[in-house]
Amino acid sequence: MQFSGIFKMLSESTHVKIAQDSLLWMHDYTGLPWWSVIVLTTIMMRTAITLPLSLYQQRIFAKLENLKYEMDEIIKEMKKETSYGIYKYKWPKDYARRLYNHSVKKQWNNLVIRENCHPVKASILILVQIPLWISLSMSIRNLCYMLPKQDANAYTIYQEFITDGFLWVTNLTVADPFVLPIAMGLFNLAIIEINYMSRIKELTKWKQYLTYFFRIFTIGMIPIAMYVPSVSCEKIFYKNSLIIVCLCIYIYIFYIFI
Repeated sequence: MQFSGIFKMLSESTHVKIAQDSLLWMHDYTGLPWWSVIVLTTIMMRTAITLPLSLYQQRIFAKLENLKYEMDEIIKEMKKETSYGIYKYKWPKDYARRLYNHSVKKQWNNLVIRENCHPVKASILILVQIPLWISLSMSIRNLCYMLPKQDANAYTIYQEFITDGFLWVTNLTVADPFVLPIAMGLFNLAIIEINYMSRIKELTKWKQYLTYFFRIFTIGMIPIAMYVPSVSCEKIFYKNSLIIVCLCIYIYIFYIFI
């Protein structure tokens, strides 16, 4: 199999080559079968890179949530001051509204600067997670399809993928149409529900629509994952990675943009 266009560019890119070489080194160093190497590499990446960033992201979210309570008190005072200005100084309502909105934004920015918790900082996990996911998934695909060079070494690795299966998946290059896609969907749905149940207050309509969308999206991905051509070893990685990527985006939008 040969890629073309953007997939060919990604397949031959430097960061994918580094990820591919890392997998080969891990396999040669540990001597483990390929399915174990993929799982072990995923766990190591999660522990060393994404876990600290995830904790940092949650810390930013916690600070923002705490600031909302303080901001509510400030808003109450500002509403009183605005009403007083309209009554005392005969401010036009349009002018008072613009002044109020400007003051609210300024006060919120001051609180964010004080706590050093700008919402953009929460996006660092997504900015790291997505390139990492693309690099590792493309490197696994390269190994399965003997890319980017179809030489003797690539063929040897391909043969190892055929024989280094696990449990019901005896051939890692053959798609698993049931267990792993269903597991991926259930894990996704579980994380969405946990995030939903951990809410502090009632959701706005937009947040409710967003939650419904991701529920439907998660369930809809199950039959798609069963039929879209994809090697089983990639699904081992996807079950650990695609879940986190989608849910990080969901949580980021959930807390920041709405």
